[in-house]
Amino acid sequence: MTSRYRPAEAPQSLNSSSPRRRTVVKAAAATAVLAGPLAAALPARAATDAPAFLHGVASGDPLPDGVLLWTRITPVPEAIPGSGTGPDTVVSWIVARDKALTDVVAKGSTTATATSDHTVKADIRGLQPATDYWFRFSAGGTDSPVARTRTAPAADAAVPGLRFGVVSCANWEAGYFSAYRHLAARSDLDAWLHLGDYIYEYKSGEYGTRDRVVRPHAPANEILTLADYRIRHGRYKTDPDLQALHLKAPVVAIWDDHEFADNAWSGGAVNHTEGAEGTWAARQAAAKQAYFEWMPVRPAIAGTTYRRLRFGKLADLSLLDLRSFRSQQAATASGSVDDPDRTLTGRAQLDWLKAGLKASDTKWRLVGNSVMISPFSFGSLSADLFKPLAKLLGLPQEGIAANTDQWDGYTDDRRELLSHLRSNAIGNTVFLTGDIHMSWANDVPVDAGTYPLSASAATEFVITSVTSDNLDDVVKVPEGTVSAIAAPVIQAANRHVHWVDTDRHGYGVLDITADRAQMDYYVTSDRTNVNATSAWARSYRTRSGTQKVERTYDPV
Repeated sequence: MTSRYRPAEAPQSLNSSSPRRRTVVKAAAATAVLAGPLAAALPARAATDAPAFLHGVASGDPLPDGVLLWTRITPVPEAIPGSGTGPDTVVSWIVARDKALTDVVAKGSTTATATSDHTVKADIRGLQPATDYWFRFSAGGTDSPVARTRTAPAADAAVPGLRFGVVSCANWEAGYFSAYRHLAARSDLDAWLHLGDYIYEYKSGEYGTRDRVVRPHAPANEILTLADYRIRHGRYKTDPDLQALHLKAPVVAIWDDHEFADNAWSGGAVNHTEGAEGTWAARQAAAKQAYFEWMPVRPAIAGTTYRRLRFGKLADLSLLDLRSFRSQQAATASGSVDDPDRTLTGRAQLDWLKAGLKASDTKWRLVGNSVMISPFSFGSLSADLFKPLAKLLGLPQEGIAANTDQWDGYTDDRRELLSHLRSNAIGNTVFLTGDIHMSWANDVPVDAGTYPLSASAATEFVITSVTSDNLDDVVKVPEGTVSAIAAPVIQAANRHVHWVDTDRHGYGVLDITADRAQMDYYVTSDRTNVNATSAWARSYRTRSGTQKVERTYDPV
């Protein structure tokens, strides 16, 4: 059972101050990094100059006939991420039909250099669709771990089912990535989706867990330069649970804001001070370069992450870039959020999305969506809950009816997209979303004000954070305390919301058949415990042809 890709059509790519969301205005951060402390933070290696694969191996963006392989070689101990040093090193790879790597189907080599931070990508083609493969990298007599990957089904294949892990928002300093470990323990994933905030940009101690750093970031400063972003990506890639998941299945990833800076938009970010922290253009370019070096992602048009993958006749997956083209977030929920001249997607991307959804001939149309598309009103939340919720979402705490960083802040784009779905009778559209650090199961109404009398144009499954602060963390109360009070109020004010859990961390498992798309929500026991357990929490599904969410009482 598996999946996947149709190459994306070729779309055309197209300072005022505001309060910071989870950060404070800062002076320019120092970017010089000492090699000693960083080297000490890397996994242990033999006291030798032999090359080492300290950052694991990964695969991503599977096609019916291929997959993208990734690794990073440390050729000598001092050639740490971001150092710009280290000799050119030949890295070879081998791909086989068996884990023992005896039935070889592809092999090759390339030279890793400091120019690309000694990262390596191999875009393997000529493979069979819907097939498991194993691969390994080698350099200077050293072998990497052997990893599994899987190709997508043929474009015209009748696929009985697909299963994806779904994650977002993993802040290193807030805890351990046990969600990745529990997904890696499964043997049934075609791929896993990362919906953004794979890394966080803050300086050490600025955004941890209940004001405590569980494990420190590297570099310690807020990341601003290409070297900084490379070091931070390298730090995350040393996590054993993240490495384990990359060993088990290909990833399909998009970025959100923290791969750049908090509340990023096309011309800046809330967490960027122009001048004191350099120019936004330079910072954005550095962040994008490091991302494509360190992630097994194929750049789409103009160095963005929007692209489309196909998984046989069962599903296609439109992956969005909601940071590169967006207008600056509105300061308030009145007036400017409805301005038709403001955009979240950019004109070219929205046209590409609409055209792809209309032309789709698959049973399901999935949309990888980094910020929530469903409208959201706070309702009658008491002040003691409203203010921390507004803080978590980056909203003025004196009162507002929308999260202006999400589709609520760009209502003209949303209205155009949902009207397109309705007027063209495009059904079975499911938005898969991260960012908000909560779990949601939503209908996506054409008109939230009259719902449920108005139609639902699509459905949305929102996945909570791996570690980043939930609402109970912001309020600093026991887990579940806030959700017990806030969830009923949120649902009463938002009748299209079937479920919301404001408090727990975890991940999702999306299972798709011709009859339904189902999200199983899992929660982890304690983000500060390296051995945290995992438990199924709830499941919701949307049946084919309904555009409605319903609860189901067993995980797949």
